[in-house]
Amino acid sequence: MARPAYFTLTDDGRFAPGESAKSWWVPGMIHGRLLGGLMARALETTHGDPGFQFSRLTVDMFRNAPFEPVEVSSVVVREGRRIRVTEATVAAGVGTVARATAVQLRRGEQPPSPVPTRTPAWDAPDPATVRRSFHEFGDDPSRRRMWIREKSPLVDGETLSPFVRAALAADMASPLAHRSHDELEFINADYTLVLSRDPVGPHIGLESGGHASDDGVAAGHITMHDAEGPIGFSMAVAVANVRAV
Repeated sequence: MARPAYFTLTDDGRFAPGESAKSWWVPGMIHGRLLGGLMARALETTHGDPGFQFSRLTVDMFRNAPFEPVEVSSVVVREGRRIRVTEATVAAGVGTVARATAVQLRRGEQPPSPVPTRTPAWDAPDPATVRRSFHEFGDDPSRRRMWIREKSPLVDGETLSPFVRAALAADMASPLAHRSHDELEFINADYTLVLSRDPVGPHIGLESGGHASDDGVAAGHITMHDAEGPIGFSMAVAVANVRAV
């Protein structure tokens, strides 16, 4: 059974957040990953084309979004025969709070020669056997792996598209790559999703691929899968979550 939507579209075209849209980090704010989802939705709705693949989405989250209706807008940066570049922003009462840029590449014939370093399919359990929305598995703590399934609509009355589903899942690069054994010590400031194709089915698999950090600044990445194989990667940079003593 579907859970309540994160946002409701208002009569003036803004997105009013529901209770489930609250930030994990800051009371009275909207969760950053949902802003990425809204921008992915806007870019796909306004600029999507079946002949083009959303191959990259970079989401910059540079200001906390107050828990209030937000406005999403988008523009075309470059329109070419084989490439389309677009940009979206989220604005609230405090001004612009997030920005996303997307690259779409024209789909075509796959080259015949295989790439030797092609990312292999993983030995994950069948996602249909996973009962929880978030389920981590594996014995290697440095190689965190999970299936994720989004059960809440992003916008009330709408079904998540594969691209928007991937955009929402991509924010998990930070908690998978940057978490210590007990806590998530870093808050991500951005994430970049790169896709060779859209995910198939409701489950998206995530596998941590690397973490590096010094002086309170971290960089990390994950591989993204669906039930048929790898689909792309997500990378996030993050800053240490300094707690008051």
